[in-house]
Amino acid sequence: MTSNPDNPANLRNIDMLLAARWIVPVEPAGAVLRDHAVAIDGGIILAILPAAEAESRFMPRERIALENHLLIPGLVNLHTHAAMSLMRGLADDLPLEEWLNRHIWPTEARLVDAGFVYDGTRLACAEMLRGGITCFNDMYFFPEASAQAAAASGMRASVGMIVIDFPTVYASDADDYLAKGLALRDEYAGHPLLTFCFAPHAPYTVSDRVFSKILTYAEQLDVPIHVHLHETDNEIRTSLSNCGMRPVERLRRLGLLGPSLIGVHMVHLTEAEIVLLAKQGCTVAHCPSSNLKLASGFAPIAALLREEVNVGLGTDGAASNNRLDMFEEMRFSALLAKGQSGRADMLPAWQALQMATLNGARALGLGRITGSLVEGKAADIAAVDFSSLELEPCYDPVSHLVYAAGREHVSHVWVNGKMLLDEGKLTTLDEQELLPRVQFWQRQMHCEIKNQ
Repeated sequence: MTSNPDNPANLRNIDMLLAARWIVPVEPAGAVLRDHAVAIDGGIILAILPAAEAESRFMPRERIALENHLLIPGLVNLHTHAAMSLMRGLADDLPLEEWLNRHIWPTEARLVDAGFVYDGTRLACAEMLRGGITCFNDMYFFPEASAQAAAASGMRASVGMIVIDFPTVYASDADDYLAKGLALRDEYAGHPLLTFCFAPHAPYTVSDRVFSKILTYAEQLDVPIHVHLHETDNEIRTSLSNCGMRPVERLRRLGLLGPSLIGVHMVHLTEAEIVLLAKQGCTVAHCPSSNLKLASGFAPIAALLREEVNVGLGTDGAASNNRLDMFEEMRFSALLAKGQSGRADMLPAWQALQMATLNGARALGLGRITGSLVEGKAADIAAVDFSSLELEPCYDPVSHLVYAAGREHVSHVWVNGKMLLDEGKLTTLDEQELLPRVQFWQRQMHCEIKNQ
């Protein structure tokens, strides 16, 4: 081996060595590594090892030492409607059906286009990156604009191929939705950050014929199916009246229950349905803040976890939550589970973090790529600064992360080893360019509201 004068010990050359006070890899569960470093090359984690040992093995082109920080896997937002960030605060404090039928859907019909979705998704990406989110699962119209915005931001995204039975400004009928979604998936085939899922809106907006068609495509293409399910009592009453069965039973008869299904909300479930979901390997996307704000109810998380159902966390859209804040969702999910179960040890902090990372990644078919910090996975990492006075003293960094820290403490974010947030500043999104676009859409929204 030829000696390198700049590397006399012939250490392995790598892109970056990232050291921190603590690293919580999520795998193995509950592990906390102190004074360790992550060796990264080509966007991939090569090793996680004690910082001193790392210096004796690697010659990085860049060294970053975060002496008061906790490193975690980038958070995975398992359910959102990113472009609805432009509707944040629109028609608040209303029941779901009234909110949708009288405000959201009429506004969308008159205002939403590809430009709206592109700018709204970029706004959402900016907010999510600032909160340590590196991957999101989206469901909205004009998904081609969502894909463009996510790619421009450098985030990882599962883009929903939305399907609804009725016409909108995006598509004329269910077959048109499917054709456009599949063409978009083909266009982005092989993209390093974008994957796709089918996104039938809900059982009350999608027919049996269309669900069956989606299932056929999903099995052929091996992609998830992402659907609102058992969100409200009214949804279940309507299904019983129109179909003679509850929505979960309807999907079971159609063959949709399985490991590819991501059921969003899942608030109103019987014990038998929970056992069925577990048996079929389904995932639940738990959105506690949205469920609370829309008064949909309390998802039976303790029972779902007892049956070992895979539960991930989502924010829902900013129109029904107001914040795309996974720190808030972690905290709420843990507190609600304790309150519902009457057990303080239910859903401990480490499990809330797992729900916000690895569980969501697995649901999206990305468990081998992201969701935990282990050798061979992508370097999707968030750094949380624990130097603030409100985070002192710290006895358990994982507990602190869930119960004391907030998204305002996120300092750095990397996706595929590329830094997207540096000391709280976005590196791929231009705030000065984005803000006027948001203000433009706000003016358009005001005009629409006046004309309603």
